[in-house]
Amino acid sequence: MKFLTDEKLVIVGAAGMIGSNMAQTAIMMGLTPNICLYDPYAPGLEGVAEELYHCGFEDVNITFTSDIKEALTGAKYIVNSGGAARKAGMTREDLLKGNAAIAEEFGKNVRQYCPDVKHITIIFNPADITGLITLLYAGVKPSCVTTLAALDSTRLRSELAKYFKISPDKITNSRTYGGHGEQMAVFASTTIVDGKPLSEIIGTEALPTEDWNALKTRVIQGGKNIIDLRGRSSFQSPSYVSIEMIAAAMGGKPFRWPAGTYVNNDRYSHIMMATETTISKDGVVAKPLTGTPEEMKELDESYKHLCALRDEVIAMGVMPPVSEWSKLNPYLDEKTC
Repeated sequence: MKFLTDEKLVIVGAAGMIGSNMAQTAIMMGLTPNICLYDPYAPGLEGVAEELYHCGFEDVNITFTSDIKEALTGAKYIVNSGGAARKAGMTREDLLKGNAAIAEEFGKNVRQYCPDVKHITIIFNPADITGLITLLYAGVKPSCVTTLAALDSTRLRSELAKYFKISPDKITNSRTYGGHGEQMAVFASTTIVDGKPLSEIIGTEALPTEDWNALKTRVIQGGKNIIDLRGRSSFQSPSYVSIEMIAAAMGGKPFRWPAGTYVNNDRYSHIMMATETTISKDGVVAKPLTGTPEEMKELDESYKHLCALRDEVIAMGVMPPVSEWSKLNPYLDEKTC
């Protein structure tokens, strides 16, 4: 099999449903023959490794360990799904305190054991905040860290395809930005439906305004809907999309969706949020966002919500005040797009 790289990829949280699916997807997509599985839950981790061995993959060296030092030493790429899972009745924000502490410990471990890591993708919720905490404590450049934000955009694509009863392939450039949570900004101005701008369809007989508002609510509640249907949080979609992200960072095909990245400019300051990006071997780079005044207002509100979550974590003592961040990571005062 031809691989994108032979460098070490670590799957953190590999004993879980997301992590084990990520490992299998990474192998099937041919990312690297050097895959290490890490999870503190040793029996479950060994079970995942055994199942992957039983797949009969060729040319792949799959290792597993519950020792974080062993896992991260020599790692060049990491995908981390190792937080607590969202359960029925919970929002992503409900996971804040416990997962914030997990992100802090992980960032410190990266700094200690693999400071020259090339790219980290954070999956566990609330990903905007856990990614930000990881970035702060790892001490790496912002271009080295992305968070999973694409599911909101893929859910918008899916809902539009179902509503219009057309193939999802006929929905292009569907986009949500800002927070990966209840306060996301759903953009209509970017989206094309079967060759027609979505913004020109909303408010017509084809898509009445009330139907559009209901559709947006379904997008925002997409994760909750999966929990209601399956009795557990999403694992197939985050697994696949996150491996697409790390593949792009390894030099694979361009990532098709928005990604969470660090933003620090005149409008949005010291935050991790979903935006338009490019992901390559050089890391993640944010692109300027444009939308209607209403969309930009939604994005501003989403940013304020993220700032409130960030400040809550600071109040917990997990992160220092923003004014002190440069002591831990001097890259965070640099301006981004």
